[in-house]
Amino acid sequence: MPKPLVDVDAAPASAFCLTDELTPFTSNWHTHRRHQLLYAARGALHLEVAEAQWLLPPQRAAWLAGGTRHRVRATQPATLCTVYLEPSRLPTTPGGDCRVFVLPPLAREMLHYSTRWGPERAPRDAIAESFFATLGHLLAEWAAEPRDWRLPRARTPELERAMAYTLARLAGTATLAGAAKAAGLSQRTLARRFEHEAGTSWRRFLHDARMLRAMELLAEDGARVTQTAYAVGFESLAAFTHAFTDYTGERPRDFRQRVARGESLPLRPSSRAIRRTRRG
Repeated sequence: MPKPLVDVDAAPASAFCLTDELTPFTSNWHTHRRHQLLYAARGALHLEVAEAQWLLPPQRAAWLAGGTRHRVRATQPATLCTVYLEPSRLPTTPGGDCRVFVLPPLAREMLHYSTRWGPERAPRDAIAESFFATLGHLLAEWAAEPRDWRLPRARTPELERAMAYTLARLAGTATLAGAAKAAGLSQRTLARRFEHEAGTSWRRFLHDARMLRAMELLAEDGARVTQTAYAVGFESLAAFTHAFTDYTGERPRDFRQRVARGESLPLRPSSRAIRRTRRG
């Protein structure tokens, strides 16, 4: 039986939570009039905006200001838990159009609690209104320290081809020479293009992509640290553990255990369906 469609900008309530059980998908590029707090209670989501892209495992959420053009995808099953807020509900908004930040325990519990109020909720529900007002006040504090766990997005076809080549070979076969060939550029020119267009080096792009891919793999059910290390191009578990800890601030085993704990938190039922091309 198909799920009903929800136009999140037309819902009468000024703030609400929408949940959905996602299969692998990629949304179209789209915007929402409302502000959005995007969160995966289980699994991981990929978020893209104009110049950057992030991975959102259950430890992190993204703040998207109303009107921010974005796209969301999931490569594995995931549980969406996202809150939409009228701009008038946020007295102080986080800076910028998109901020990705670590969720403190209180934030995660509040997001799970918010699932009782879907887009069909009564607009004048006093408890819901008070709850989302509090959530809006706290959001600015939570997002005040964003984490730069992201990859730049290409602005030209040449760099896009070089990035696509690199991302397809994270297991260890990617080389600067291969990326340059894919882009149709010399190695020196490609190196300059990465610095000027993406604000990073090709080698740093490869390293960060490997770390984000490792985070994605570790968020999957039954993930193993050793297999993950090999899957992202490391021949030594010690080297992978050092690189991952330096990048995220926690050891891969601890990261995996935290994701597993997050997956065990059940969502309360709410209106879960939204048009596939508008998810996120």
